[in-house]
Amino acid sequence: MKVELGLTSFADNSDIYMEDGYQPAISNAQRIRNIIEEIEVADQYGLDVYGLGEHHRPDYAVSDPVTVLAAAARNTKHIKLSSAVTVLSSDDPVRVYERFSTLDAVSNGRAEIMVGRGSFIESFPLFGYDLKNYEQLFNEKIDLLMRINQKEIVNWEGHMRSSIHNLGVYPRTERGSLPITIATGGTPESSLKAGALGLPITYAIIGGDPKRFRRNIDMYRSIAESYGHNVDELPIATHSWGYIAETDEQAKREFFPSVKANHDILAKERGWPMYDENSFEREAGPNGALYVGSPETVAQKIIETIEALGITRFMLHTPVGSMPHENTINTIKLLAERVKPIVDKYFENK
Repeated sequence: MKVELGLTSFADNSDIYMEDGYQPAISNAQRIRNIIEEIEVADQYGLDVYGLGEHHRPDYAVSDPVTVLAAAARNTKHIKLSSAVTVLSSDDPVRVYERFSTLDAVSNGRAEIMVGRGSFIESFPLFGYDLKNYEQLFNEKIDLLMRINQKEIVNWEGHMRSSIHNLGVYPRTERGSLPITIATGGTPESSLKAGALGLPITYAIIGGDPKRFRRNIDMYRSIAESYGHNVDELPIATHSWGYIAETDEQAKREFFPSVKANHDILAKERGWPMYDENSFEREAGPNGALYVGSPETVAQKIIETIEALGITRFMLHTPVGSMPHENTINTIKLLAERVKPIVDKYFENK
């Protein structure tokens, strides 16, 4: 049984917590350069995939993941390069395909598109879309993106976007089509949609017991099967917040401040309660969604999640909030050098 291990990032960029106080945020330009190094290190040390998020706000550095992934592609050889996510509802499927097919060429066939509706909504007013059309925009645009991915000459009728009549979309990929995955925070609608379309799915599990997502996965598989798709050929992935250090205590000590700072910014925007150490300890425990601790602790928790959910890819989302760059690099190395061998050995005969 082959299970892929990798990383996701939103290129968080706010004030950095240090043990002697906060350090002012670096420039977004420097954060982008750091991300490229993170991808290169992940590839060098043998991780399988890196996913990069799209945001349009000051506390996240990357608004165009494809450009950053393409910059990393030239100095990497094996790692798959994905968005995490492309906010398809506020983008144009033609341009999405064109950008990713270009990335696929630059990377020699390593590009992947992970699309979502968007839990951050800044892109909708920025690009002139009405949030009342949230669902309709996504449904129509995923249909068009899949059509473009399947056929060079496109004929398609739309309502939220102008129709396309007998036009080609270029460049085409050498391998025929691009991998397209639907990402979701767990809404039933996303599982139903991905299953009906026969697309792979990624679940963002950032709170609560990861095992509760088994019902979403069962729903996804059931719907996919009812539409005639081979469920054994549909990859299922998760990604969760996490951080690795030499000991559980060190990892928690270094990770908690940045998680709290990140969570509290969103809490003020969305009406959530402020984050505290009790919440952190609960989520860092065996039944929580934080994968934080020593390599052995994190490896065991990943193994349990893979077995409980039947997933084929696990991605560690790090950093959460802003942390010193060297801490992130160290986590990447520990994930590759010490966590991945444990996970690989466990599943090699499964």
